[in-house]
Amino acid sequence: MRRLRRWYAWWVRHAPRLRDFLYVAFGLLTIVLQAASGAGGWNPKDWYTLGAGIVASVALLWRRRFPVTVTAITVVAMLTGSVFVPMGLALLTLAIRRRDIALAILGLAAYAAYVLNSWGTENQIWVSIFTGPFLVGTWIAIGAYVGARRDLMASLRDRAERAEAERELRSEQARLGERARIAQEMHDVLAHKVSLIALHAGGLEVNPSVGPDKVEGSARLIRETARQAMEDLREVLGVLRSDISVDGADLTPVPKASDLERLIMASRDAGVAVGYDVSLPDDVPVSVGRTVYRLVQESLTNVHKHARGAATDVQVHGARGEGVTVRVTNVRPVAAGSLLPGAGAGLVGLRERVQLVGGRLWTGPTSEGGWRVEAWLPWADGREQISDQVEVLRGDAVLHGEEGER
Repeated sequence: MRRLRRWYAWWVRHAPRLRDFLYVAFGLLTIVLQAASGAGGWNPKDWYTLGAGIVASVALLWRRRFPVTVTAITVVAMLTGSVFVPMGLALLTLAIRRRDIALAILGLAAYAAYVLNSWGTENQIWVSIFTGPFLVGTWIAIGAYVGARRDLMASLRDRAERAEAERELRSEQARLGERARIAQEMHDVLAHKVSLIALHAGGLEVNPSVGPDKVEGSARLIRETARQAMEDLREVLGVLRSDISVDGADLTPVPKASDLERLIMASRDAGVAVGYDVSLPDDVPVSVGRTVYRLVQESLTNVHKHARGAATDVQVHGARGEGVTVRVTNVRPVAAGSLLPGAGAGLVGLRERVQLVGGRLWTGPTSEGGWRVEAWLPWADGREQISDQVEVLRGDAVLHGEEGER
């Protein structure tokens, strides 16, 4: 079997050149037999037939590079020297390579040469007129069939290669999208908890003289927050290993008003003065509820990182048919500098989430030197879709019309 494969590979590599030599050998053999078939020895016509046949047969070596020229040479040889086999082989190659006006013209020329070669013999010319289309047409039909089949195979091969390339491209895009999705989810899950841990640890660092009770309470909060972060991380990784959702909707549960309150209380326990007014019904749509939760979470995370100790106000109001309004505002921070380094992707991810559900997001500084994150999310009333014309949220004049990122 291995030897057969080697022979087949060798034939595939050398098949075109071998066919060339076989065509030339077959043409020369027929020409020699034709020239030597006359009685009474060789006459000038036989010698001319032999010469024209040799030229036409040798020209078949270039039949693939110059199919039209080679076919024309063989037609002339047929017209002057009754050399038919090289002309048929040339027509075969031309039909394989081209099926256009050139093939039609040379096919008619070959038929005319075949008929005119019998001129002078009354019975023979009528035979040539009726048999010529079958003889010439057979070579052309075989070549056209082979050429069409080759074109079909090449087209199928090209389609398969393009399909494979598109599949690889889609697979690569899916991998990149999944990586971005994992990164965003990990950022959303861990950044908030890590920022809380950093706040607790920073409080112990700047107040080393606090009593044992305060140290014990802060250590307990750090331990509980770290445990929650590990649980969230384990949950996200577990879902990602067996995720079958299309848009990652099952990565996090749908938050409710009580979840927002727990999120705010965690920031309060970390020492941030957070006031809140949350009125969010439990039947909020899945995508809207998740986006609201991420808006509040990311906004508080940025407060922990960049405005530690700054008083913050959280406003969340929503109703069916009116949409959901989220506003998180903090005053000017007392301490300068960031407690934790930022990746710069938090607000970018929020903007993408808000735009995905058809909402609007405004972020920017306030006139008092603080920072505000404000968003409106649509919530259809079930009878008609919310109009595209949304009333601009009331707020600070500096905030509206400016979009920035911390």
